Amino acid sequence: MMIQLSNSCPFNLDFTLGCGQAFRWNKRGEWWHGVVRERVIKIRQASHRLEFENAEADFVEKYFGLNDDLSKILPQISKDKQIKAAVKKFKGLHILRQDPWECLVSYICATYKNIPAIKKMLFNLSKRFGDKSVFDSLEFYTFPTPAKLAKASIKELVECGLGYRARYVSETAKTIHEKDCELEKLRKTSYKKARQELLNLPGVGLKVADCVLLFSLGKLEAFPVDVWIKRIIIKYYANHFTKEFIRKIESRTSLTISEYEKLNLFGRTYFGKYAGYAQEYLYHFERARC
Repeated sequence: MMIQLSNSCPFNLDFTLGCGQAFRWNKRGEWWHGVVRERVIKIRQASHRLEFENAEADFVEKYFGLNDDLSKILPQISKDKQIKAAVKKFKGLHILRQDPWECLVSYICATYKNIPAIKKMLFNLSKRFGDKSVFDSLEFYTFPTPAKLAKASIKELVECGLGYRARYVSETAKTIHEKDCELEKLRKTSYKKARQELLNLPGVGLKVADCVLLFSLGKLEAFPVDVWIKRIIIKYYANHFTKEFIRKIESRTSLTISEYEKLNLFGRTYFGKYAGYAQEYLYHFERARC
């Protein structure tokens, strides 16, 4: 199948899948392969066309955020020369609408880990607890359900490389399975209410909650703050804070809750209702420079 992309609204598949917001997509030649819920999807971009297999057009449009009008969003977040440079280099990067459950576990696993390590953990989880399928003569695995991970032992999860994160994944899976929590419903609630609901889950802190809100639930005002964003703020936006505050957060790896909230509020206030787009463009731009 194929979708003709609009000339007025840029989209770049490589930027979107290669920017670090999702961890189970891999590129082979000119084709990307990924597993979304129960299906393996094969997709590539040919100029102003998206060509794909094993998915419907409306699913692709929703998952890849093709209805996000970057011709309106990007000018609104382009507040300074730093974000303007990021937008110029990676124009066409869209925020995905991932499966909330997979996104939640992914970012619990992502704590203090680099992208290759996160990918390995999620692959191990999927291979051990997901369902296998074959597509294009390649093996793929669905992401394990809350029920599957709720039944897994801590030892089994540790063997997948999760380390101390195994307990958090186990407790969160049990909570969602036993209480029949429907993460999809959070799409229809406000950012603040959805955030609080996520923070009630075991092992979910502010950064994990904001990542899930942005990368799966369509809360484009979310502004996750990780080590890269903290570094970016210190490097380019320090004048928005006191020197004492900047010295304090610069001296430590982790942030306190109040420090995180201060940086998060700055991002949401400064960049506005599409702060999440600013976050991802800045994040990808800074990582690409290092």
